Amino acid sequence: MSQLSTAVAAVRDAIRRHPWWTDSLLALFLTVISVGTVVAGTRHEGDVSVGALNAILVLLTTLPIALRRYRPLGVLAVTVGAETLLLLFFNRTGIPLGVIVALYTVASRCERRVSIRAAEWAALPIVVAVVVNNGSHFGRVIPELAVFAIAWVLGDNIRTRRAYLAELEARAARLEREREERDERAVAEERSRIARELHDVIAHNVSVMVVQASAGEAVFDTDPERARESLAAVASTGRAALTELRRLLGVIRSEEEDENAPAYAPQPGLEYLDELVHQVRETGLTVELSVLGEPRALPEGVGLCAYRIVQEALTNTLKHADASRAQVSLRYVSDALELQVIDDGHGASPVNGESAGHGLIGMRERVALFGGELSAHPRSGRGYEVRARIPLEEARA
Repeated sequence: MSQLSTAVAAVRDAIRRHPWWTDSLLALFLTVISVGTVVAGTRHEGDVSVGALNAILVLLTTLPIALRRYRPLGVLAVTVGAETLLLLFFNRTGIPLGVIVALYTVASRCERRVSIRAAEWAALPIVVAVVVNNGSHFGRVIPELAVFAIAWVLGDNIRTRRAYLAELEARAARLEREREERDERAVAEERSRIARELHDVIAHNVSVMVVQASAGEAVFDTDPERARESLAAVASTGRAALTELRRLLGVIRSEEEDENAPAYAPQPGLEYLDELVHQVRETGLTVELSVLGEPRALPEGVGLCAYRIVQEALTNTLKHADASRAQVSLRYVSDALELQVIDDGHGASPVNGESAGHGLIGMRERVALFGGELSAHPRSGRGYEVRARIPLEEARA
C-alpha cells in the first residue's frame, strides 16, 4: 500500500512539474472521443468513410488542447474555427469538447476583460453555424450557449481562486519579511542598548579604578595606609564592575538559562545614586547631591535612564575635566524629571563635545527614548554642565 501511495505521489509530482504531459493526454483523450463520435455518426447514416477534410477539422478541434497552457487564445481560435466549419459543412452534431476546454482555459488564465471578449468572439460564429445548420430551429442554440457559459464560469472561478491564493501567499511572504525586519530592528536595538550598558559600566568603573590607583601610587611611599585604602577601593570597584558585567552577560544568555536559575540583580535606579556618589567621592572628587521636589515612584526605565546619565556625566568629569568639585541636582516637577550635573573643570572636554564621544551619544539616545531633551556644553568661565529633562507622562505611556 505504501509503495502504491509513493508511486501515485511520484506521478502527481511529475504531472505538476510537467503540465504538458497532462494536456497532451487530455488532447489525445478528447481526440479519441471526437473521432469515435464522427465515425459512429457516419456509420449510422450508412456512409462508412470519413472525408479527409472532416477528419482534419475534427483533429483541429482537440489536438491543439495540448498547447492550451502556453497559447490559450490561439488554441481557442483554432478550435472555434474548426468547429464552425464542421457545423457549416458537415452537419456536426457532437459536443464541442475542444472548444469547451479551450474556453475554460482562457477564462482560467486570462484577465476577465480578455476572457469575456474571447467568449463573445467564440460564441458568435458557433451560434451562427448552428442556426445555419438547423434552419429556423433554435433548440440547439441555447444548450450550446449554456455549455459555453458553464465552461467560462468555471474557468473564471478557478482564475479568481488562483488569484486569491496568490494574494494570500504574497501577503504571507510580505508579513514574513516584515517580521524578519522587525526582528532585525529589535536585535539592532538590543545590541545598541547592551553597548550603552557596557559603555556605562566599564567606562565609569574603570575610570574610578584608574583615579583610585593613581591616588594610591602617589602616596604609596609617604602614606602606606592611605595607599592600602586606595587599593581596597580599586578592588571594591572592580568587583562591582564584574557584578554588572555578569548581570549584562546573564541577560544576553537568559534564553539559554534554566527556568529555575537564580534571578539577576535589578537594573540600577535613582535609589542607587547615593552609592554612586559615594563611589566617586572615594576618588577624591567632591560631589554634592541635592534632591528638589517631592520624590515619587518612577517607571524602571526612567530611573535607569537618570542613573546612567548621572553616571556618565561624573565619569567624564573624572576622566577629562580635571575638576575638584561636582554638583548633582535631581528635581521632581509635575510632568518631568530634571537632572543637572555641573563641575568646575576646564570645560573643554573632547568627549563631551557636541559631535564626539560615545558617552554623549548614549545619553542622548537614552533621553530620546522617552521624548526628553539633553544639553551638554561648557559653562561660562569654567566648568561643564549636563542637563536633561525626561517627561514622565510620555514615559508612563
